[in-house]
Amino acid sequence: MTTEELAGPAPDGTGPVGAGSGSPAEPRLRPFPARILQTFFDPGVLTEALARNPAWAAAVILGAALVVGQTLLIPADVWEAMMRETMLRQGREMPEGFTMGGSVMKISTLAFGTLGYFLVTFLFAGVVTVVFGFVMGDEGRFRQYLAMMGHAWLIPGVVGLLLLPLKIMQEDPQLTLNVGSFLYFLPEGYLARVAKMLDLSQAWAWLVVAQGAHAIHPRRGFRGAAVVVMSIFLVTALLFALIPGVG
Repeated sequence: MTTEELAGPAPDGTGPVGAGSGSPAEPRLRPFPARILQTFFDPGVLTEALARNPAWAAAVILGAALVVGQTLLIPADVWEAMMRETMLRQGREMPEGFTMGGSVMKISTLAFGTLGYFLVTFLFAGVVTVVFGFVMGDEGRFRQYLAMMGHAWLIPGVVGLLLLPLKIMQEDPQLTLNVGSFLYFLPEGYLARVAKMLDLSQAWAWLVVAQGAHAIHPRRGFRGAAVVVMSIFLVTALLFALIPGVG
């Protein structure tokens, strides 16, 4: 009697349990629209599939397109109001007759914001690769971490798009849902800037990256990976808050 006969019929009656069921089916990489939904609602399955098939280009391009869309949909007068407010906080006044200030700022933000998105995505993917792949000795390649980062960073892009009406109403194109929104009592200064840099949608994205690190190297538990990536997130906020005018 063979091993398959000893195993008996499969639960669905199609044949022996051992026939073609030696290992669980690997997660299948879904079409890109489905992967967008998985980023928000099923990141575990998504990251398992990306670890085996690290498709990154569509996600990174869409993330940049979301930055472009947010910038274009905010009226020029809102950018001008933010520019005027920034100059007043610095003790300066908007030059008389400078009516194109809002449009100039909108165009510059469009150009540098889009380029910056690509640079930051690749930079953070590199940082995560170095930390997990070299410092901690985990398995994984740059392309795998880039795929995780590209999909995870869709979260801040979509959240920013949803906040668009509030940005226009508050005349603040840089408005985010951040820790500073809850610690509004903090006095102006370094701590307040750090709190403002801690964007909650970015924290969500970093946790998806942690799930991805776990999928790439299963022996690295999710909790341990989450501690590492959230440390990167916090250190980044601490460093950027040192730059005058940021936050």
